[in-house]
Formats: sequence, structure tokens, C-alpha cells
Amino acid sequence: MEEVIRIYTDGAASGNPGPGGYGIVMEYKSMRKEMSKGFRYTTNNRMELLSVIDALKSLKRIDLGVVIITDSKYVADAVEKKWVFGWEKKNFAGKKNPDLWKEFLILNRKYKIRIQWVRGHNGHPQNERCDELAVAASRGVLEVDDYYEKIGSKS
Repeated sequence: MEEVIRIYTDGAASGNPGPGGYGIVMEYKSMRKEMSKGFRYTTNNRMELLSVIDALKSLKRIDLGVVIITDSKYVADAVEKKWVFGWEKKNFAGKKNPDLWKEFLILNRKYKIRIQWVRGHNGHPQNERCDELAVAASRGVLEVDDYYEKIGSKS
């Protein structure tokens, strides 16, 4: 039986675009890790996708199966319905967040990833915790989302 790490993610933005953040809860066996980060000017969808990317980048082992649990239909549908692979073939023409999708695809090819969608704000404990982390991060020390502030917000 394959060992699996479960990664719960959520993103938030106030104003959309505006200050934003993401929250991550990672569970593997009896271990649990939480991460969050805030940005001064971004979008909810960028935070949803960046949470997945940063969680994957933090993994120390590539031999684990990865289950990502998200309340983002944007992320879940793009991957599970394989839309992102079509976008890639067209070099993301007309699509938002190409910088993040390209980074995701590199990581996606490195791991065995499944994505599960859960309804947000519906009492799911890890999803609720991710939301708390994301909102707190959006109100804390904020980093600059260089791509979005310089390029992405104009598209």
C-alpha cells in the first residue's frame, strides 16, 4: 500500500485583488505541519494555487502519494478535469496565473498527485484551519507577489 501525505490548502484575498494569504495543513502518519504566508496585493485564485505549490515544494520525499484537499474549484477542476494540460499546449494564452500554473505542472510531474474538492466553510476541520491561517496571513507581515504586481494584474 502506497504511503500518502494529505495536504489541505486554502487561499484568501480581501478585495480580490487586495491583501491576501494562504494556509496549509499537512498530515503524514502522526505528523502535522501548518504553514501560511501573506501578500500585499494578490487574488484569491493566486493564493489557492500558490498554497498547493508551496506545500509541494516543502515536501522532502518524492516517493509518497500526495492527496491535496482544497475548496478551490479553480484548482481542483483545472487539474482533475485536465484543463491545465490543454492550457499548457496553448502556452496559457488568455489564461490567468500562467507563472503559477507552469510551476505547478513541474511539481505535478514529480509527484503522484490526486486532488479532492471539499465545500469551503462547511465545518471540515482542516479546511477551516487553513482558512483561519490564510486570513491571519493576509493581515500579517505581507510579502510582494512580484509577478502579479508587475505583470499579472494588467492582464
